[in-house]
Amino acid sequence: MQESRLERRLEREVKRLGGIAAKWVSPGLAGVPDRILLFPGGRIIFVEMKAPGKPLRVLQAKRRQQLTNLGFKAIKIDSDQQIDDLIREVTGNEV
Repeated sequence: MQESRLERRLEREVKRLGGIAAKWVSPGLAGVPDRILLFPGGRIIFVEMKAPGKPLRVLQAKRRQQLTNLGFKAIKIDSDQQIDDLIREVTGNEV
């Protein structure tokens, strides 16, 4: 199970819900999450994609904490189960 496969699946699931899974590249701010998920109704979730079992780098963990401190949901995804859990949380339904 590779990170790229998980990322493609996340994109498909978000699109299926009418949202956007935008790739985030920020030249002036290193360590930002890979994706910004934009859902109908103004819901925003930041996601760092990782290969299964791979931890966040120190700077990535710092950025995630900064986003969380600002009131945003910022998560790491490294499994299909975590994608299922996220979709279930967003929709309130089973995947």
